[in-house]
Amino acid sequence: MPERNKHRVLIVTPAAANANNGNWQTAWRWAVFLKNEFDVTIDQKWRGGPYDVLLALHARRSAGDIAAWALALGAASNAPRLGVVLTGTDLYRDIESDSAAIRSLELARVLVVLQEMGPARLPLAHRSKTRVIFQSTTSRQTLVKTPRHLRVLMVGHLRDEKSPQTLYEAARLLNADSGILIDHIGDPLDAALAKEARATAASCPHYRWLGGLDHETTRRHIQRAHLLVHASKMEGGAHVVMEAVCSGTPVLASKVDGNVGMLGQSYAGYFEVGNALALNALLTRIRQEQVLASGFGPSSLYIRLAKQCAQRAELFAPEKEKMALTKLVQALLTDTQAGKK
Repeated sequence: MPERNKHRVLIVTPAAANANNGNWQTAWRWAVFLKNEFDVTIDQKWRGGPYDVLLALHARRSAGDIAAWALALGAASNAPRLGVVLTGTDLYRDIESDSAAIRSLELARVLVVLQEMGPARLPLAHRSKTRVIFQSTTSRQTLVKTPRHLRVLMVGHLRDEKSPQTLYEAARLLNADSGILIDHIGDPLDAALAKEARATAASCPHYRWLGGLDHETTRRHIQRAHLLVHASKMEGGAHVVMEAVCSGTPVLASKVDGNVGMLGQSYAGYFEVGNALALNALLTRIRQEQVLASGFGPSSLYIRLAKQCAQRAELFAPEKEKMALTKLVQALLTDTQAGKK
């Protein structure tokens, strides 16, 4: 007998491939995971094609496609075969006030969040149709790193949600001879923040803004750093956090749900959002421990963070994400109750 035709899955993402951001990386990775079992297309819009499943990234920015799919299927809520993936700006801003994002929650048959704190942000009425799917990345060898200095890295395009101002201020608080060297990777999406990055580099020789770099180069920087700083005001589940964890690079992160949902509630490397003094204190403590031990002793904060990250790394295994994603699509295809009013 001939092989049956594969079901067609459309992944809609508002991000184009050249954006090199989290939305695009998620869409691309999901397409790779699903391609053996399904016929998968990535597009920035649903153009009315005959797809069996729609996975829409971003409740607000993909709201038009979500509404069009539901309308075509005659669904006022819980539209058949429609999964909506919620980003950080969806969860921690838009669903509180944006009518299009709120409507997307109602129209989705399944909602997907990318870290374990996500469901708590949703209205009670929608939590029962919500799944947590941790994103994944390949593991990389933990490199031996020099004790001569502490190399710190922040990765994130220059925009307000990523709070690069916190890093700028922390850099200014450090003495130039502290032995703490800061690299900052990200495209200048906000002209004012880019100007501030250049001013920080001019006044702080231990801070470098490297601009936007390709993904592979960025991963090598993460792998070589002693620490990743992730200072965001809001997060849905940051790729760079899991990439650091899976490269043996501990993280210092703002204490927002998106980071806590990735690193765990008991993680010891948090600082309050926008608190450059607290970030500076963590960096200074870790550097002092490094100097005293000519590396890091077994009771140091750095080793504690490294152990905690290693414990979380298994959550971000590609085979786990692939299995969860495949189960999601299969559930959308087989749910005969979907979309009934």
